[in-house]
Amino acid sequence: MNIRQGTKEDIPFIVEFNKAMALETETKVLNNHTLTQGVTGLLNNPNNGFYLIAEKNDIPRGQLMITKEWSDWRNGIFWWIQSVYIHPNHRKEGIYKTLHKEVRRLANLEGNICGIRLYVDQENKNAKKVYIAMGMIETDYQLYEEDWS
Repeated sequence: MNIRQGTKEDIPFIVEFNKAMALETETKVLNNHTLTQGVTGLLNNPNNGFYLIAEKNDIPRGQLMITKEWSDWRNGIFWWIQSVYIHPNHRKEGIYKTLHKEVRRLANLEGNICGIRLYVDQENKNAKKVYIAMGMIETDYQLYEEDWS
């Protein structure tokens, strides 16, 4: 399994994986144009984050996105894991575990990363089990939002 950072050449399958993930986990149909602009926007602005792609034989098997949040309490940056998707034909192969370990490795190299966070749909029990197995803990925080899209 090869893990690498996403590039502009990856936009088509990142968009495809994001659409599949949204439909599977939240029954949401994402707008292709908006999503393509969003993926392109992150790839054009690496200060905001990046994608990691898991591939084997040059075929994408999974992905995740990292976005960055400054923490004044910790004087450091949290990396948020988002847009996690492992192709259904390749689940239970340790792909997420490999991606997660690469996130940790890269974060340790940065030096100013104070932690890794993610959010998960309350009903996504399988994902919760995976995150717990990776050593993550559920926090006391609940997520609130105003969605203007």
